[in-house]
Amino acid sequence: MQSRPRPAGRQSRVRHDGRVEFEPYRGELTAFCYRMLGSCHDAEDVVQETLLRAWKARDRYDPARASVRTWLYRIATNACLSALEGRRRRPLPSGLGAPSEDTGAALAPAVDVPWLEPFPEARFDVEVRADLRLAWVAAVQVLPARQRAVLVLRDVLAFTAAEVAGQLGTTVAAVNSALQRARGAVAGLGDADPVGEPDDPEVRAVVRRYVRAFEAADVPALVRLLAEDAVLEMPPVPLWYRGSGDYGRFMERVFRMRGTGWAVRGTTANGQPALAAYAPGSGPGGGHGLHSLQVLTVAAGLVTRNVVFADPGLLAGFGLPGEISGNDLRPER
Repeated sequence: MQSRPRPAGRQSRVRHDGRVEFEPYRGELTAFCYRMLGSCHDAEDVVQETLLRAWKARDRYDPARASVRTWLYRIATNACLSALEGRRRRPLPSGLGAPSEDTGAALAPAVDVPWLEPFPEARFDVEVRADLRLAWVAAVQVLPARQRAVLVLRDVLAFTAAEVAGQLGTTVAAVNSALQRARGAVAGLGDADPVGEPDDPEVRAVVRRYVRAFEAADVPALVRLLAEDAVLEMPPVPLWYRGSGDYGRFMERVFRMRGTGWAVRGTTANGQPALAAYAPGSGPGGGHGLHSLQVLTVAAGLVTRNVVFADPGLLAGFGLPGEISGNDLRPER
């Protein structure tokens, strides 16, 4: 992974009493803490703690030593490191073992695993979306906490080695060494190929075709939109499948079990196109009830990965309606 140009940064907002406001930094701090922690819920908690610490220490802030942004990231980084002490990493099913070869296997959730969560970036003011991708965040979770911090601060947020050394209370040499080790550890673990942005016309066209095929329960059409080695995973179910053949056979199973006539609504997650899937007849009023969020990776005109989240607690963070019916059942455009 190559270092990115340094973000333009935010204009510090100053109140009438001369004090700097911290709230404008909430979105980018939440994205940073999510990359560190793998959980949007945990990230929001840590950011709230960061802003509270900053407010309490505001009279001790020295603009001659660091910008407000650098100072806030120092507080947030240390809060994340404290939060990670003694915690297990947050994986996706594909990070735990080989793919399943049985598309009829029981879909028993592994509730003891702290799974990686999706990030509803539309709720936040986030400038850098590429390194929110699920595969990349999952790869970063394998790193020790301090290496994780160095990689994100240097390669995503483009802080200098000296700034990161100050944020972590260490030396520039130690930062450079940790960065080299972190880059080596994650190389090849995430998706290395270019991934299309949700607003890219080609990506939008692929997603529209996928939605039409899904709503029509047309499995052959779905399979034609998949890369040959496409991955399907469904945390908290630890099973996952690789290959368009198994993907298609599993979708046939879904339509047999839950019926046809699903409805889909588009959104985004982790800088990727995402689909809210509504199962027929499962809503509290008998309409289509929210079933899951499918986060798609699209590259070279094909779907290469679909990570399906069905935890209601995670879906709530995307502000999706729990049921759609009647006039809401219109084709996705």
